[in-house]
Amino acid sequence: MIETKDGGSAFPLSGPLTTSDNLGMTLRDYFAAKAMQSLVALDRTAATMTAEDAYAMADAMLAARDKK
Repeated sequence: MIETKDGGSAFPLSGPLTTSDNLGMTLRDYFAAKAMQSLVALDRTAATMTAEDAYAMADAMLAARDKK
């Protein structure tokens, strides 16, 4: 199985509520959601393609972030 780097939690929590069940969305999910806003604005109608493109963009953003 290929493990995808997800960037960790987008909005990390601290304190007693921090458990593996309460970490929220990953940074990859957050980036993909932001990318999808732009892709939908381009009037893309293929939802599957838009989602795949959004995650491809998120992966590219995470890769660029790792290069700093």
